[in-house]
Amino acid sequence: MAQRSSRHRLIRQKTPLLWRARPTVLVWLIVSLLSACATTKSGVALDFARQSQAIQRFGSRGIQNYEAWRSLISVLGNRTENAKLIEVNTFFNRRIQFTDDTAVWHQDDYWATPIETLGRGAGDCEDFVIAKYKTLTLLDVPAAKLRLTYVRALLGGPNSAVSQAHMVLAYYPGADAEPLVLDNLITDIKPASQRTDLIPVFSFNNDGVWMPGNPSRPAGNVERLTRWMSLQERMRAEGF
Repeated sequence: MAQRSSRHRLIRQKTPLLWRARPTVLVWLIVSLLSACATTKSGVALDFARQSQAIQRFGSRGIQNYEAWRSLISVLGNRTENAKLIEVNTFFNRRIQFTDDTAVWHQDDYWATPIETLGRGAGDCEDFVIAKYKTLTLLDVPAAKLRLTYVRALLGGPNSAVSQAHMVLAYYPGADAEPLVLDNLITDIKPASQRTDLIPVFSFNNDGVWMPGNPSRPAGNVERLTRWMSLQERMRAEGF
């Protein structure tokens, strides 16, 4: 995953040409990257007892992070979607330390549940995105407006020849609107057109998989992303 010095960028039909990569060329990348979404909204009760039990194994720091997260959900319920985006993005960017999976989980690539990320207080880019995505859907932000987006981050800026795999969360205010980018390496939420350091590869949510250049029509079924489906089962086991 990209280091803290790296920068990135997003998807949309009217956003610059790099976001309109050829879908047929990129389809193979989905399977090769992941060999690997049902939404729970705030109107559906969480199993706090099960979550509280799950967080115990991480000790006092994890418990503090979890309690702060629960407080965040309780105070943001009636806020605007824009306010929820800002507060959730800021919460995880400040509380969670960017750390490679090899250091946190002793695995090359591990997708952590929000409970695990809060418990460790650390995670890589996928963990930030998963935690933000799940929290926002709990706060009644429609999952259809959110996409977990794999990108190539151009290290050193848009003219760099060096890139690295990265993930960000894209928020689409409307069907034809330019997405906003929630990133763990850059504090401000910016429109995709301002993230010229990011080249989109593909995105997904509960409803399907999308390729750059065709944001309105899924290119595949999310059930093919086995790592994501496995994560859903683990989250349900933790009270989501």
